[in-house]
Amino acid sequence: MKRVLRVLATAGALLAGMAVADAAFAQKAGGILKISHFDSPASMSLLEESTTAALRPMMGVFNNLVVYDQHVAQTSMRSIVPDLATGWSTNEEGTELIFPLRQGVKWHDGKPFTAQDVKCTWDLLAGKTSEKLRINPRKSWYGNVEEVTPNGDFQVTFRLRRPQPALLALLASGWAPIYPCHVSPRDMRSRPIGTGPFKFVEFKPNEVIRVTKNQDYWKEGRPYLDGIEWTIIRDVSTRNLAFIAGRSICTRPMG
Repeated sequence: MKRVLRVLATAGALLAGMAVADAAFAQKAGGILKISHFDSPASMSLLEESTTAALRPMMGVFNNLVVYDQHVAQTSMRSIVPDLATGWSTNEEGTELIFPLRQGVKWHDGKPFTAQDVKCTWDLLAGKTSEKLRINPRKSWYGNVEEVTPNGDFQVTFRLRRPQPALLALLASGWAPIYPCHVSPRDMRSRPIGTGPFKFVEFKPNEVIRVTKNQDYWKEGRPYLDGIEWTIIRDVSTRNLAFIAGRSICTRPMG
């Protein structure tokens, strides 16, 4: 019996040591994450795309005003947290949604992020700008938004035609990135500029999408990775072989 207990104690200590080692390894920063990707998107412009083939590799290039807390297993209105906004409030009638914005945030090309960029994004979605989106799959999402008004450089107000509590959930989705005023929608299809943890590097249709670490990211200490490489492999069997050979970590679409 004592021998069994000693064996169990030794095994327990070994497992504990392995757990500590795994935790230390998981916290180690750096490296390029290589993922096999299931399809080649039409472009890199999230506002013009409607499949996860574009969403997954490009979501890290951008920020939203608000997002769903990634540490909460199930999304809900209660799991929405600030991102480029520092918070939000509404007027008494529920027809205004007011966002104070983070200061000191920069676009990947070094230009400052301001409330005007938020206005430009929703003017673009509403078709109010001189340059139009080639396709606009989520225009109907914001039919209740009458206008978006900057209040100085670091506050913006969404004025609604009628109260719409669910608007916050739309703004928290991966399909609500903020676009820069100073970059043409045409250029965002091939060379997107964001404020996110990763900078766009290249897109070779049917081959690869690459992003690299944003050294000036406004969230201190993030991202942990030096970059991500999305190798486009449509065939499931070929993706499985790439995984077995150690060339990627994913063999099927994530959903």
